[in-house]
Amino acid sequence: MDEKMKTVVIVDDRKVEVREVRRPSPRAGQILMKINGCAICTWEQRTFSRESKMPLPFVGGHEIAGEVAALGENVNEKEFPVGSKIVARLIRTCGKCYFCRRGEENLCEELNNLDNSDMEVPGTGGMGEYLNIDASQAYPYPEELPVEKAVFAEPLACVLNSIEKGRIELGDDVVVIGGGIMGMLHIISAKLSGARVILSEPDAARRVLAEELGCDITFDPREQDPVAYVKTLTGGYGAEAVFNTTPIAAVAKQAVGMTAPMGRCIMYSSQHPDVPFEISPNWLHNSETVVTGAVSPSVRSFRRAVNMLAKNIVNPEKLVSGVFSYEDAQQAFEAAVRPDTFRIIVKF
Repeated sequence: MDEKMKTVVIVDDRKVEVREVRRPSPRAGQILMKINGCAICTWEQRTFSRESKMPLPFVGGHEIAGEVAALGENVNEKEFPVGSKIVARLIRTCGKCYFCRRGEENLCEELNNLDNSDMEVPGTGGMGEYLNIDASQAYPYPEELPVEKAVFAEPLACVLNSIEKGRIELGDDVVVIGGGIMGMLHIISAKLSGARVILSEPDAARRVLAEELGCDITFDPREQDPVAYVKTLTGGYGAEAVFNTTPIAAVAKQAVGMTAPMGRCIMYSSQHPDVPFEISPNWLHNSETVVTGAVSPSVRSFRRAVNMLAKNIVNPEKLVSGVFSYEDAQQAFEAAVRPDTFRIIVKF
């Protein structure tokens, strides 16, 4: 008989249920990963609240940490001993497309082509007790790192990819727009890069937390013109790097306005709705300012994220807003979509 496992399935508008489904078996080159914890990302939150029209039923989950449960053929058991701790970079990397062969595998053309062949319910699959992953997707981490911290490998890796594109130099001014989970991880990472960090965030509690995490200056953008204020702090020039972590198009325009000549403006967040804004081509010509995006974790940034968590260079414990058993997944999702929470973690 097929072995069974529990999985958390989004089945309707703001409704999840726990289902018993067939447990997969690893094929050649695969690891059967026992999921110990999965954080609820903004993507799963939008699916739960139906802001995203992902077909249902759907099993989300990609910010995962767990252990090796079994190995398929041709997987080195010395590299991945059964019972050893691993996190996984679930997005696909084909290695042969235009982007992969230019070293930008985070933009791989196969990125979202998920293999659901061994899953009864389609999705990324991290919200279940077990998941098959390719050995190339597995990253070992030390036993002493708690699962509540290990699940931050994926979101931190996304942020480190963004930080790398910002090209922060020691002593630079950096503006982070938005004090959500990704904004906070940008603050931590920018401080480690040697910058003076400025946060634009309307919520007072989030500004306080940002300062606890090392942010140098915080301000409420409703109380003054945010672009003018940043320029007063930076000798009239603007910041060398600006990271927009909000999904608001009007704020994206502000981000460009805050960026110094020769600086870099990073559009980290997807936009909902995606409303275009104007940029003067003559201003770009004369300022040599770079406006670009950052999406998903690269292989390089994922490795760095695992190392930084494992060595306690980054400690995300203040960004954990709740830990729930998978049996209480409905309450976990309801908590995750509240505006006053950061990461909610579901444990199996």
